[in-house]
Amino acid sequence: MSTPELSHSLRIAHLYDDLKIRLQELGNNHNKVTSNRKMVEKALQDGGAHYGINTGFGILANKRINDMELKTLQRNLILSHSVGVGNPIKKELSKLMLQFKIHALAQGFSGVSETTFNRLITLSELDLIPVVPEKGSVGASGDLAPLSHMCLPLIGLGYVWDADGKTQIPAMEALKKHGLEPIELQAKDGLALINGTQFMASYGAYVLEKATHLCKVADLLGAMSLEALQGSIKPFDERIHAIRPHPGQIKTAENVRNLLADSQILESHRDCGKVQDPYCLRCIPQVHGASKDSLNYAVRVVETEINSVTDNPLVFENGDIVSGGNFHGQPLALALDFAAIGLAELASISERRTYLLLEGHDGLPKLLMRETGTNSGFMIPQYTAAALVSENKVLCHPASVDTIPTSLGQEDHVSMGSVSAVKLLQVLQNVEYVLAIELFSSAQALDFRKPLKPGKGVEAAHNFIRSKVAHTEVDRFFNDDIHQCHELIYHPELIRIAEEASKPMNTCVY
Repeated sequence: MSTPELSHSLRIAHLYDDLKIRLQELGNNHNKVTSNRKMVEKALQDGGAHYGINTGFGILANKRINDMELKTLQRNLILSHSVGVGNPIKKELSKLMLQFKIHALAQGFSGVSETTFNRLITLSELDLIPVVPEKGSVGASGDLAPLSHMCLPLIGLGYVWDADGKTQIPAMEALKKHGLEPIELQAKDGLALINGTQFMASYGAYVLEKATHLCKVADLLGAMSLEALQGSIKPFDERIHAIRPHPGQIKTAENVRNLLADSQILESHRDCGKVQDPYCLRCIPQVHGASKDSLNYAVRVVETEINSVTDNPLVFENGDIVSGGNFHGQPLALALDFAAIGLAELASISERRTYLLLEGHDGLPKLLMRETGTNSGFMIPQYTAAALVSENKVLCHPASVDTIPTSLGQEDHVSMGSVSAVKLLQVLQNVEYVLAIELFSSAQALDFRKPLKPGKGVEAAHNFIRSKVAHTEVDRFFNDDIHQCHELIYHPELIRIAEEASKPMNTCVY
């Protein structure tokens, strides 16, 4: 059978816009759900045993359930699997989980009832986003515990987030506020809801959508630091990268060349006699490029996953109900581990550039401050960057190499992809601050190169940064500056202004 044609597929680069369009489509038309559900109802009349529809689950798959208990079976499934622990995941991730589940069910292979499907859409439309704990999934059979918590509000249990995502509201209270009553789950509903990889996929999509932007930021900061350190542009020569044509490497070198166009600083030391720069400058294309290529792989995997059907059993157009293993999170587990490594390396090389900026090379004051002794200068922000980079080394140990059998051995190999997912977000958060510290430091260093101007793209970015964070001559409460710089790395104007002054940057991550 050919793969289903999607009326609107989801892409990481336009994730939130794509989801908005897809949900609008489903609010008006979900014929596939209706026709697919009829196959389940027909199966209930044929006298056969169908996994998860009129049998138990996991190791209990051979236990036949009589017709009078089918609804109880589905309700109990949600209740018994809602055993997650740990901190609740942020509202935005829970919302992605909910919307990815709706998108998957809408493809018409899950057999979910229209009542349940419509209620999921209603929860999304009303912003009644379930509270989901971060721990409890082993990544097969899908994300059972997190998805069970996500589904509790359907039956009036659990909690949802308030509008700002800070306060938890009992689900029944939130339903009543909107004139809604809990629904009764039908045969197959519970299993269709909680079998799937939407917890892992939401983390992957959330992080990778941000990572595509951070790749541009990393290139910009590399160019800023290179200018501040009077590094050489020769290692970015197009001919070097043409004979080692990794896509990320080629595009990174191109980005830096464009950002450095018309640089007075480069021109001022063109004949200085320096032979080679340290690797953190000279190998920016190779390191940043490799990270981009790893993230590009992860993007392809996650995009495939969020446009797939990952529950079990699956219901096909001819009435076949087939058990398989699409819920197994191994593709995501491997990709998310790889993405964490790629992201971590952007921070690792960034911290080395920050350290280099402090050493007093080529006329820069040591610790990036003229009067030190009573002033510590920029010494300690680098400590923070070093701590975060070190923590990432621990977090990048792959979760996907582990497995612990569950369900009395029926589920004898699991992916641990949920652990990969949670770690990936932690790595992202550390990378953000390491890049923020380089932004803080390289902007300070560039001030000391005046009146010489850097390349057009770097100059535009530097001027924008200085409009938000001031140069410093004496110690101050740098924590505020670092948090401001953290906000700046995601400020849409930072990259836009740099690109307008040079050329559009390419991340090779789509």
